[in-house]
Amino acid sequence: MQRRGLLKVFRERLGEAMTRASLTQSALARRIGIDRSTLAQFLASSNKRLPRADTLGALAGGLEVSVDWLLGLTEEGPLSAALLPRPVEFEAGGGDPADARLIRWFAEAVGYKVRYVPTTLPDLLKIDEVIRYEFRDRVPAVPRSQIAATSEQLETQRLPESDLEVCSPRQDLESFARGEGVWRGLEAAVRRRQLLHMADLVGELYPTFRWFLYDGLLRYAAPMTIFGPKRAALYIGNMYLVLNGTEHVRALAGHFDDLIRSAVVQPSDVVIWLRRLSAELGPRRARALKSAELPDGR
Repeated sequence: MQRRGLLKVFRERLGEAMTRASLTQSALARRIGIDRSTLAQFLASSNKRLPRADTLGALAGGLEVSVDWLLGLTEEGPLSAALLPRPVEFEAGGGDPADARLIRWFAEAVGYKVRYVPTTLPDLLKIDEVIRYEFRDRVPAVPRSQIAATSEQLETQRLPESDLEVCSPRQDLESFARGEGVWRGLEAAVRRRQLLHMADLVGELYPTFRWFLYDGLLRYAAPMTIFGPKRAALYIGNMYLVLNGTEHVRALAGHFDDLIRSAVVQPSDVVIWLRRLSAELGPRRARALKSAELPDGR
């Protein structure tokens, strides 16, 4: 949907939901804690911008509709129970940081602690060469959108109100350093640059970014993100299992707490640990590994 059309649908549905709820601009503004003039601007035909994600979520909550309905992403009526988040949902697609739903979920979680178990490496720490390698066989190719999304995530993490915890098996990082499994075709020099880049960023972003490494022989966690207290999304292979129920989110948060308690490398030690891994891929070692690689990279 073009931006102009999106604004028109949002304006019309916002007005429709207010009418059905018998709410004036002043009443709705008071209910969600914004200025009436701000709400009037959203309803004006001359308005050229959507509300921020937190304001959009507040409008949807105050009117008992979904954000998707306000934006025209679903056709259900505004007072239908189907518009309210279901405790468990399946969302097709996904698996990349440029996914519009991930961007929206992260935006809605600003101010809350976000907790993250990555599929491979944390997206916001990846260098361009690694992103291109991961998506080299995708049709259509998407590295540019991936790179842009990664940069946007990094800038968001630099905001003082950001709070992100990450848990990964230390063996995943060791396998990456050695070029094992899916990383077998990635040059040792690129892997070393990635490790050094991660060490630099982890040091820069700490303590608003905290990376815990646990022993994968003792613990297991599926790739997931917990967006504050209201939503969690498990990545199950080109599909998200989205949990909106409070008890479900709490259960996953408890699982994440267990990963943190069992961490064998604490956030304050991750920089040193990554630099040690990169040292094993020094120029001499990198040349030896490259000469040992098969011509087809397998």
